[in-house]
Formats: sequence, structure tokens, C-alpha cells
Amino acid sequence: MANHKSSLKRIRANATKRLRNRYQAKTTRTFIKRLRASVDKTAGQELLPKVISMLDRLAKKNVIHKNKAANNKSKLTKFVNNLK
Repeated sequence: MANHKSSLKRIRANATKRLRNRYQAKTTRTFIKRLRASVDKTAGQELLPKVISMLDRLAKKNVIHKNKAANNKSKLTKFVNNLK
């Protein structure tokens, strides 16, 4: 266990950030699944901007890689455009 005050604080801060990152990543994955399950084009178009925003936020905070976010956004956009 760390002895310095600053390292103890860093451990607490890292744990807090880890929980927040996991929550946001899981929420984004849930919304992606919800978007992929949609069969109606209007519902998909309403959900797509929200999911893209979530992916951008995760990439900005380095929770996921920026290229993964770009690939997901591209695939989801193609999926929504091909809905009837």
C-alpha cells in the first residue's frame, strides 16, 4: 500500500474515474445494441445522433480508441441508412 498522501489520493481518484468510465462505456454499448435492434428507420435516425455523441465522448476521454469510435459510427450510420 502506498504511504504518500498524494499517491493515496491518486488511488482514490483512479478508482472513481474507472467506475465512471465503465458506466459510460457500458451505457454506450447498451445504446448500440438498442440501435442495432431497431427495425424502424425513424427510430434509428432518432437514436443515431445520441449514440454518435456517446462514442465521441468516450473517444475524447480515451476510454475507447478514436478509430474504434470512427468505425462504430460508420457501421451504425450505414446500418441506419439501409433500414426501410
